[in-house]
Amino acid sequence: MLFSFSRTQAALLTLLTAFSLGLFSCSNTPTTANEERLPVLGIKHSAPTSPSDTLPDLVPNFTLTNQEGQTITNQTFAGKVYITDFFFATCPSICPKMQSELLRVYEANKNNPNVLFLSHTIDPAHDSIPVLRDYAERLGIKDASRWHFATAAHDTIFALARAYMTGAEVDKGVAGGYAHSGTFALVDSKRRVRGVYDGMEKTQVDQLIHDLPILLKEEAENRQTAAK
Repeated sequence: MLFSFSRTQAALLTLLTAFSLGLFSCSNTPTTANEERLPVLGIKHSAPTSPSDTLPDLVPNFTLTNQEGQTITNQTFAGKVYITDFFFATCPSICPKMQSELLRVYEANKNNPNVLFLSHTIDPAHDSIPVLRDYAERLGIKDASRWHFATAAHDTIFALARAYMTGAEVDKGVAGGYAHSGTFALVDSKRRVRGVYDGMEKTQVDQLIHDLPILLKEEAENRQTAAK
């Protein structure tokens, strides 16, 4: 995994190494030999409410503002799956590559209204609503309801980065003044992280494109079960 920072690199590498070993993944969904299921990822910080309460914490409640000046919350993504990343408009290093790879995922799913995208700026002082709108339009994204480029205070954004199993921080020692990883997180309709991918690696993004239909199939099956 490529990073644009050093102080948080060791912690993130530890986290992602543990992820690769399955230490932070668990699922209470039974599977068969012919049935694919993505793991539920993350860390459980909250106290269990029962012996069976072992799943990682959900993505916390949030309130953000997107490139159209609209307020977006967890409810904006209710019933959908979504993919997240963290960037800033003046990023001189990994952001252009990351966004081009995420655009590839978007293009593969742009006709599916059940797949949304959420990009968080880590430079809210510079990345105003007009800047975010211009950034989105330069990527060719004209429908803010499908791909939100969002801003909020630093503490909100950095806490969300941790929830999505990535990292971001102010770091005046690196180009651009901010440090972050290139992680994409895949989140289900129950606010659970179901996949973490290195947005700087084409093969990892290919895996994300492969995994999306698996998660969408599970979501459809869950809706059918709930309707019975």
